Amino acid sequence: MSVKGKIVAITGASSGIGRATAKLLAEHGACVVLGARRESKLQALEKEITAAGGVAAYRTIDVRQRDDLEALVATAIERFGRIDAIINNAGIGPISRFDALRVDEWDAMIDVNLRGTLYGIAAALPAFQRQNAGHVVNVVSTAGIVMTPSMGVYAATKNAVRTATEVLRQEAGPNLRVTEVSPGMISTDFIEGIADDTTKQMIAGLVHEIAIPPDAIARGILFALEQPSDVDVGSIVIRPTAQE
Repeated sequence: MSVKGKIVAITGASSGIGRATAKLLAEHGACVVLGARRESKLQALEKEITAAGGVAAYRTIDVRQRDDLEALVATAIERFGRIDAIINNAGIGPISRFDALRVDEWDAMIDVNLRGTLYGIAAALPAFQRQNAGHVVNVVSTAGIVMTPSMGVYAATKNAVRTATEVLRQEAGPNLRVTEVSPGMISTDFIEGIADDTTKQMIAGLVHEIAIPPDAIARGILFALEQPSDVDVGSIVIRPTAQE
């Protein structure tokens, strides 16, 4: 039960859950391939991991571009010879009520949260099929479990990913593992993407009161990845104890 030597690609790796997961997996001996849009943050994280004795590479990507996800997987294979897991973590949440009619933000969430995850799956599956082994980890949200105002489109994208994840698991056969991880209220820069002032103030208050650190999600992902190859952890929900 170890991730030592595993090659793991992570989208949205420059901050929040992705960054925490990259650091934790590297500490446990995984070779992490970091993907995100902000190159300076990726460079800094790669240096931090390698300075601590870990192994990391990075590729600047935009998950809305299918070619970028294929390039991330290719980077893993070119650098380390294979890819053992992909963590589709990149996501945005410019949430608001439907009657705010922020349709461009709806489109953005569909493109990043749903389409970006599907592109990650599509990029990794051919490699996993050649290797006869692999693990897809999709980061979703408790927003898709407990429905609340302002979360409509965000939750819809996350539940679409949840559905795709379950069907992929059923199609996967004995050599591909599939996991969805549902974080609750986490202390990240999520609120910085919220343009609707009323919603932003409400979420900021909740984050201040009950949010847990992204390391909590990283530990859940580590747990799923380190299981023996014949053990598939299908779903993990990690939320603050104070969250309803």
